[in-house]
Amino acid sequence: MSEFTAENFRSRVLDRLDGQSYEPAGDHLLNPEIEDYGEDLDKVRDAAVLIGIVDRGAEASILLTQRTAHLRSHAGQIAFPGGKIDAEDDGPIGAALREAHEEVGLDSDLVEIVGDLGHYYTGSGYRVVPVLATVKPPLILSPNPAEVDEVFEVPLSFLMNPENHQKKSGEFRGKTRYYYAMPFEQRYIWGVTAGILRVLYNRVYA
Repeated sequence: MSEFTAENFRSRVLDRLDGQSYEPAGDHLLNPEIEDYGEDLDKVRDAAVLIGIVDRGAEASILLTQRTAHLRSHAGQIAFPGGKIDAEDDGPIGAALREAHEEVGLDSDLVEIVGDLGHYYTGSGYRVVPVLATVKPPLILSPNPAEVDEVFEVPLSFLMNPENHQKKSGEFRGKTRYYYAMPFEQRYIWGVTAGILRVLYNRVYA
């Protein structure tokens, strides 16, 4: 079996994450000197994203979106389908499935949930649960133009190769901030999305 099939991903998650407990991951791990991260924030907003591993045979891929340029936050950036957890949602899984349907038209019947990565804290005040799932083609997607410019896939083998994980830095609130970036062809995957992918690599593929 190829190392990067959807079935191999599923087996790895069930083998490595089942019953495991981890310290919360997040932007603060690369930036421990920045105090206003994570659980110390006065108001943390709960959110969930869907890490959808699309079954493409020997070469599975990860479903990603390009956010529209007019959004108030993270405009134009590459992201997983996802968003805030509403009171009506059935927890992080319900929120991730709902958001994936609203943003890109992903039918939840095509999605098999296999686990999650626990909490990932962002510098913008979110406590995100990355929900792990396999997705069965064929996919007939309809991106919501109010939120998503484009939906696309990147090979799992590329994103789970640590040689493609670049550590970058920039100014953030007057201090140097470090973050991961994973450029792929014309796409620039960075920030929280790349950080979550790095956690996925560390826990499932390292």
